[in-house]
Amino acid sequence: MDFPYGQKPGAPVRSGIPEHGRIPKYYAAKVGIAALLDTLGEGEPLPAERELAQRFEVSRETLRQALRELILEGRLRRLGRGTVVAGPKLEQPLSLASYTEGVRNQGRRPGRQLIGLDRFPCPPLLAVDLGLTAGDPVWHMERVLLADDERVGLESTYVAVARVPDLDTAFAPDSSFYAYLHEELGIGFGDADERLETVLATPREALLIGTPGALPMLLIHRFSRDTEGRPLERVRSLYRGDRFSFTTHLNPGTGD
Repeated sequence: MDFPYGQKPGAPVRSGIPEHGRIPKYYAAKVGIAALLDTLGEGEPLPAERELAQRFEVSRETLRQALRELILEGRLRRLGRGTVVAGPKLEQPLSLASYTEGVRNQGRRPGRQLIGLDRFPCPPLLAVDLGLTAGDPVWHMERVLLADDERVGLESTYVAVARVPDLDTAFAPDSSFYAYLHEELGIGFGDADERLETVLATPREALLIGTPGALPMLLIHRFSRDTEGRPLERVRSLYRGDRFSFTTHLNPGTGD
């Protein structure tokens, strides 16, 4: 099947060209650079800004606007003082599968770096989520998410100390928390509620993940229950918008 205006499936209609036909110079340069990226391999450097500006007949500032958008979209990434072609985005399923499984299924090496593991009295609102009484002890574990040693996200997990009393001594923080619960404690995941939104990282989060503060992030709030329906954990996961996309499978509903 031929697609209208020659665009690829899933691409903007008419490649984003407005009906009046006047194309912003930065966008024309962006389209040209995107076509150039298709001929380069992951990690290959982009030609110098001066060369690109001459090729696409734009000013250096106009060229930089095009490059900034391609970086935000995850097509390019900064490396030292240069710019190189980025690899494909990681596809993370919106399911009860762990981050470890999702990354490993794409041939990447998952990992986590522990930032902190704290134990404190559970505040009232969190106690409601976890089925606790305010003041009961709760763990907060914060870890940077890695894919082939690249920092791609930040994860905060809250879980009752009563459910995992030896988290600080028996759990390897660079491993899968879900695997630990299932294999070591015999706790299975039943179901979960998730909410996804787009946010900007705080200065601290941007520093931990190693991204500019203006880079859009994908934030997932997850509230999980075990197989008996009891509250298990509350997780706040922040993913780089330029390195992640999320997938899900939809079944026919019964509504209108």
